Amino acid sequence: MKRAFDRAGLRNPIQTVSSGLECLGYLKGDPPYGDRHAFPLPTLVLLDIKLPAMDGFEVLQWIRAQPAFAKLCVVMLTSSDEVRMVNQAYQLGANSFLVKPLEFWNATELLHSVERLLAKC
Repeated sequence: MKRAFDRAGLRNPIQTVSSGLECLGYLKGDPPYGDRHAFPLPTLVLLDIKLPAMDGFEVLQWIRAQPAFAKLCVVMLTSSDEVRMVNQAYQLGANSFLVKPLEFWNATELLHSVERLLAKC
């Protein structure tokens, strides 16, 4: 995704985590993410549904339960467009739901979609 951001010309700083629990740690500012200068709070979270330790739906539910993150823009990403998953994402408070492209060249279009969504958040 970082390469796709670069290729699409999007220069926003990107922080990545590898699990749902790590995402919560980042948002809470737990070590090693306590330095908000180095690890600023995001304005947008691209949240994959299939995460280890805690899935994206659980992370989204936690985010929406935190008053401090009430306005945080959350875009759910998945490789599936099952109606059940889309409905669940919106019921839990996702701002948008995007299906990840399988081909890299489609990733730039996905990122432009995210950029348009961010402008609305």
